Amino acid sequence: MEERAAALARYIIDSGATVRAAAQKFGLSKSTVHKDLVDRLPLFHPGLYRQVKEVLERNKAQRHIRGGAATREKYKGK
Repeated sequence: MEERAAALARYIIDSGATVRAAAQKFGLSKSTVHKDLVDRLPLFHPGLYRQVKEVLERNKAQRHIRGGAATREKYKGK
């Protein structure tokens, strides 16, 4: 689990991916990815956790923008 959490964190930091995208890439559930990053990672790699936390907070702040864009694209074709 420690290695998986670190690999997830590095992927998100390097790519700026969302939890959903990381879950799809690694073949895990969103819940597992979130638990690994938020609960487990700080215990093993506090420095890595601080870095991934910044990316997760940025993604959370932009979430409403991505959702609006997806809705706009959905209804654009109709």
